Amino acid sequence: MRLVSFRQAQGVRTGALLDNDEVVDVGRQIGRQPVSIRELLALGRAGRELLKNSVRDARERLLLKDLVLAAPIHNPTKFLGLGYSYRSHVNEVREQKPQTVFPKYQVWFNKQVSCIVGPYDAIHRPRVSHQLDYEGELAVVIGPTCRHVERKRAADVIAGFMVCNDVSVRDWQSRTPTATLGKSFDTHGPTGPWVTLDLSVAEAERLWVRTKVNGVPRQNGNTSDFIYSIGEMIEELSTVFTLEAGDILATGTPSGVGALMDPPQFLKAGDVVSVEIQGLGIVENRVIDEPCSPRLTSSAKKVSGS
Repeated sequence: MRLVSFRQAQGVRTGALLDNDEVVDVGRQIGRQPVSIRELLALGRAGRELLKNSVRDARERLLLKDLVLAAPIHNPTKFLGLGYSYRSHVNEVREQKPQTVFPKYQVWFNKQVSCIVGPYDAIHRPRVSHQLDYEGELAVVIGPTCRHVERKRAADVIAGFMVCNDVSVRDWQSRTPTATLGKSFDTHGPTGPWVTLDLSVAEAERLWVRTKVNGVPRQNGNTSDFIYSIGEMIEELSTVFTLEAGDILATGTPSGVGALMDPPQFLKAGDVVSVEIQGLGIVENRVIDEPCSPRLTSSAKKVSGS
């Protein structure tokens, strides 16, 4: 099953996306509007039963092509990213920046949740930088609240997976060791286009990840190239703090980032960046110059299916 968030006049709604690209409005079916994906995930098995019953009992269905999709999880408690997680990316860094010292342990950073936008919303090129870059990534979505999860039990706490573009402002990323500022500009967290629930960890660790800019391939990696397994990622994080329903873990990017091209190829206004992950869909975002208003103007479009 896949879960989507979509915009309507009365706000953001939650839908169950069926294989024929029809959508069941879950909130309408259970008599509670609105209900968020994060709330459903927090219910655990009861939430899955609600979803199952909603699909079974629905008499009215919407068409995916008629909907404007929003970020599946727009309000997680945490949005974390992992650096240096693909062998191919580490190798390209070594080649371009041989002085780099790689850490012995996983390198996690915060992406502030205010950076999250939908799968087809615009992303801003900041007024303070021209070093805007893309990073196509697999995102893990946490289900039940958990702590001290052994790697072999990781599947028990994963609700699903989605596509993420870990948009990065390279000069701001390198200003401090934490990288958080360069990863957290408003609009720099496109996610979606939906959360895919029924995918095993083993399957998630052998998916191709492809990024294009204006239709031209930039990244072509596979999660089988992970340095750390998904189980190891969750074990590391949950050793330190509680993971909660809807938390987003961006698992790092393969080689091909713009900053390490020769010469570097940064994004500019008018560019269109697409990230596609095998079986999980595509997020596609147009770059615009940061507007004068403090928050984005959506450029969301309708979609025609998976």
